[in-house]
Amino acid sequence: MVVGYTTGVFDMFHIGHLNILKRAKEQCDYLIVGVSTDELVQHDKSKTPIIPFEERCAIVEAIKYVDKVVPQCDKNKFNAWEKYRFDKMFVGSDWKGTDAWKHFEAQFAPIGVEIVYLDHTDGISSTILREKLNGEKK
Repeated sequence: MVVGYTTGVFDMFHIGHLNILKRAKEQCDYLIVGVSTDELVQHDKSKTPIIPFEERCAIVEAIKYVDKVVPQCDKNKFNAWEKYRFDKMFVGSDWKGTDAWKHFEAQFAPIGVEIVYLDHTDGISSTILREKLNGEKK
């Protein structure tokens, strides 16, 4: 059985989120999804998600491609592997070639975890939705 792992904020759930989860599930038997806590998002992005953590978890958990939802309290992917023992880690292709993901590739190669870059859905993101909402409010 191939266990997959991916993470995200999943704020204002949109088609890009659904595409990532569907594409990930196509490449594994059991998909674990880490949903970033409100505190992690505030720390990393200096903004509070519009949808609270518990609700984002409930939304992601309801998606048929997702087998298990877990909190992502930090960005330590190796600690997550030690806890969940996944075989593949999925991330959007927009992260490919970044210093952070080159580090993860080097860290996971010796233990046989494959990093899989999934195509990003162009033209949609929570940031774009947030900007549209803010633009319409003016």
